Amino acid sequence: MKITDSVHSLKIPFRIPAGGGRVMERSVNTFMVTDRGICLVDAGVVGSVGPILGMVKDAGRDPGEILLLILTHAHPDHLGGALAIRRATGCLIAAHPAEMAWIEDPSLQARERPIPGFSTLVGGPVQVDRLLQDGDRISIGGDRYLTVIHTPGHSPGSISLFLGDEGVLVSGDAIPVKGEIPVYDDPFASIRSIEKIEKVPGVKVLLSSWDGPKRGGEVHRAMADGREVIRALQTAVAEAAGKDPDPSTVARRVMETLGFPGAALPVISRTVAGHLRALEREEQV
Repeated sequence: MKITDSVHSLKIPFRIPAGGGRVMERSVNTFMVTDRGICLVDAGVVGSVGPILGMVKDAGRDPGEILLLILTHAHPDHLGGALAIRRATGCLIAAHPAEMAWIEDPSLQARERPIPGFSTLVGGPVQVDRLLQDGDRISIGGDRYLTVIHTPGHSPGSISLFLGDEGVLVSGDAIPVKGEIPVYDDPFASIRSIEKIEKVPGVKVLLSSWDGPKRGGEVHRAMADGREVIRALQTAVAEAAGKDPDPSTVARRVMETLGFPGAALPVISRTVAGHLRALEREEQV
């Protein structure tokens, strides 16, 4: 999908096994920014390389022009296709230092953040060639650049990217999507990250990993909705924990309260754990 003159988006569907023959149908967006060369943002899951290179060709460009792959964070649906893309193009890989260990050693991530079907989603480890910090500028040609915005919460090293000349903000998974399963490690950090990108001037288009493009007034509405998702979940966790503080029980009650399917338990349990930690610290979201 063409978003602006130089930005394209691709939706990649995938499945997460949920036990008992059940699966969770999921999808993730990847992005392409073009100039003299091509910069990709996120790599999808195993098997995404074909569709991603197809997006490049459909735009009238050659996959050999791909110079850089930026990973907004290290989770499987963003990292999974990175090895295949590097092998196909020889591109460099860039990410925040806090994500580096999981990118270069997915087995470490599988142990520390196990999710069903992890090995079917990630193609293998890749070396991070460039470490990105808050405020860094990534040249994409001439005087055009992507500005790195550190937006932790979903994960410690999550980043967003702003293409100032076209007003395009790529937020990765920093903003929870209303009606979708909320996934983040730290609700307090997530709120602060949303507030941070709300202050970025000149945003005309918001591109997130889980949602369609937002333009104009929809941009800040999506950000406000994301904050409301986090606050609603905090309330649900607090109420459930007041009846029984056992984390697994809290997670199940929260799913029932918010109407999430039972197959979502492995995904939402980590989010609930983050809220329980926030409650212990008496932080207000």
